[in-house]
Amino acid sequence: MLNGILWVLCSGAAWRDMRERFGLWSTVYQRFRDWRNSGAFDQKLKRLHIRLNEQGLIDLETWMFDSTAVRATRASSGAGKKGGLKNRKIMWSDAAGAA
Repeated sequence: MLNGILWVLCSGAAWRDMRERFGLWSTVYQRFRDWRNSGAFDQKLKRLHIRLNEQGLIDLETWMFDSTAVRATRASSGAGKKGGLKNRKIMWSDAAGAA
């Protein structure tokens, strides 16, 4: 169960796309919801974190940023801004025209 839950949460896949080797997706999802709502899931993660840290299996120098929390603009993908340059009027200043 826990492996199935962690696979979905780490991969970002939909519950329905969970691998069959973990069991029925609906059963794993229901167990996750029950554990989450009762607070048992947080307790399991804390115990797992403590155990892995005691065994030296956690690299505290590694940091992760979740890209889903960083908002990207259309321009970041090369699409350009809405309207683009073709809809902008070019204004020349007197100083630029004199040079």
